[in-house]
Amino acid sequence: MLSMISHPDCRNHDAGPLHPETKARLDAINNQLIMSGMDYVLQHRDAPIVTREQLERVHDADYLDRVYALAPGEGMQSVEVDGDTVMSPGTLRAAERAAGSGVMGVDLIMSGEANPIFCAVRPPGHHAERGVAMGFCLFNNIAVAAAHALEAHGLSRVAIVDFDVHHGNGTEDIFKDEPRVLFCSSFQHPFYPFTGHEKETQNLVDIPLSAGAGSVEFREAVSTHWIPHLRAFKPEILLISAGFDAHTADDMSSVNLVDADYEWVTRELKAVADEFCDGRLLSMLEGGYEPEVLARSVVKHLDVLLG
Repeated sequence: MLSMISHPDCRNHDAGPLHPETKARLDAINNQLIMSGMDYVLQHRDAPIVTREQLERVHDADYLDRVYALAPGEGMQSVEVDGDTVMSPGTLRAAERAAGSGVMGVDLIMSGEANPIFCAVRPPGHHAERGVAMGFCLFNNIAVAAAHALEAHGLSRVAIVDFDVHHGNGTEDIFKDEPRVLFCSSFQHPFYPFTGHEKETQNLVDIPLSAGAGSVEFREAVSTHWIPHLRAFKPEILLISAGFDAHTADDMSSVNLVDADYEWVTRELKAVADEFCDGRLLSMLEGGYEPEVLARSVVKHLDVLLG
């Protein structure tokens, strides 16, 4: 059965009134799930707090020390980690829950207790590098989940697919020299964070999309590049960095995907998971900053996962 992992603490991260990454994103998803009737067929689970050991699999210890030292306490003012990344009094606990959700999800999937799983959490994570916070991200949530699959469950082939409109530079930084992880990403280029380019190596498949690209370009790139690499890799679990900010109605970018594209790519990825992973699939929310469009796209995504 499809499970959704989240936690009320994830609403307490407050990046400021003008920041696009707000609690309204999770509220919109929850409301859309109720309106669609899907909420009643999901198993809801509370995300645990990630452990220091789990974070240190993907982040440098001194970086974690800096993040924890910077975190403001209750009643204190928010602090800027960089120009885009803000820590409020509720941010650290939200980030700990977000990273912990992937760990819990992997454990549930590997035990056979739940599958597939969607982690509706914030702040997002795919820009966080081993020693750098950036792009709204403190801890690399999907990387924490992947490392947990490798180290705690002994898997040898973990695939991560990232269809957020921004390049998952943090995930690539963490796993670029790790042959047990295949990282496939699509992103607008040139665009923030101005990393990534057309690349196909043994474990990295980057698909840059030009401004104005739409369904045809995206689907052709996925079919031509991602799917053959995924099939050759034969993953034991498939993890998705599910960012929905490439939608044409999301003014964060200039890529023109529509609801049906998220339904299509989810179906393609689920087919890979069904063929090679016994269906083992975990999806984690990344971007998507127009709440109504985000919520609608998430429901399309989950409808396919629900089968």
